[in-house]
Amino acid sequence: MNGRDWQIGRILGIPIKVHVSWFLIFGFVTWSLATGYLPESIPGLSVPRYWMMGGVASLLLFGSVLLHELGHSFVALRYRIPIRQITLFIFGGIAQMHREPPGPRAEFLIAIGGPIVSFALGGLLLGLVSVAQARSGLVALGFLLGAINLQLGLFNLIPGFPLDGGRVLRAGLWAWSGDFDRATRQASIAGQGFGAALVSLGMVLLLGAATGTMPEPLAANGGWIILIGVFLFVAARASRRQAAIRSALARVAVGDLMVRDVATVSPDLSVDEAVAQHFLRHGYEGFPVAEDGRVIGMVTIHDVQSLPQALWKWRRVRDIMEPWSPAMGTAPDAPALKALEQMLREGQGRLAVVQDGRLVGLITRSGVNRFLQLRGGRRRSSAEF
Repeated sequence: MNGRDWQIGRILGIPIKVHVSWFLIFGFVTWSLATGYLPESIPGLSVPRYWMMGGVASLLLFGSVLLHELGHSFVALRYRIPIRQITLFIFGGIAQMHREPPGPRAEFLIAIGGPIVSFALGGLLLGLVSVAQARSGLVALGFLLGAINLQLGLFNLIPGFPLDGGRVLRAGLWAWSGDFDRATRQASIAGQGFGAALVSLGMVLLLGAATGTMPEPLAANGGWIILIGVFLFVAARASRRQAAIRSALARVAVGDLMVRDVATVSPDLSVDEAVAQHFLRHGYEGFPVAEDGRVIGMVTIHDVQSLPQALWKWRRVRDIMEPWSPAMGTAPDAPALKALEQMLREGQGRLAVVQDGRLVGLITRSGVNRFLQLRGGRRRSSAEF
């Protein structure tokens, strides 16, 4: 979702972002509330007021989704698992964790944290509504929010990965088998099954509405159910592929995949010389910058492109390179899976392989992808992992 979302704030130190697709569902929910639910629940108000109340209700609905994701995030933070961001999008929200939970118990508690928040919020709102004496806009809104929070909690408990219920299922399978990747694959298969079932249900509703055997409003529900089913199926399939990647790389070391004959760039070369002697000659997108046998940084084609070509003759590689940091390197005996996760986390295409302070190789995302293709584990870019 990167590149199409905007940060709107931070909670618990976690960036809160809104994806561009959120605006579509926000408009649809506002319209449906302003033209349907609110006029039926509170008749006699003006059209602008219905639209204003619909907009407020939509924001509160997504506030409920945000609280649901914060429930997951709060538990994850208790296990010292950093949360990269929480993103609200067309199908709800997602909390992106930097790494997987350390064990089945943590997985279960993190997964169940979101539904617990939704059930608690739904129960509180419906309880307040039940003791209200007068029928008003606040009562109608409270009932709507309470009911939707209960539905949100129940829907997420469907035992299909990557829904919360699927994560609970994975926790149980993980505890039973002791194999995280196997549990992920099994829970993802369940997710694909439930996704296919939702698509089938949606098609039945659409067909029933088209033939007149079911009320026409079910047609709209059928369309949304199909979209949700497709989303669940695709997400579960992606999770299954990720598990296949993890399994393929689980017993492979960086030293088994690294390039040993590494071309390095001197920091004293002009950018023009580096382009002619390295980028054009070898065709790679980046090179380690080495001095006296030590890696002191990385220079990539993006660094070169960021400098106007008229200055290439006058600037040195050391002027444009990214200075060395531990995030740029790994060890030859490190797991290849950890190296891939490090590259993806840091947004890098390659890592210098360093042993006893000296460069011994280079591991790249494209090299890992070629290994996975040869093993039959992937047909598409490993960047999706």
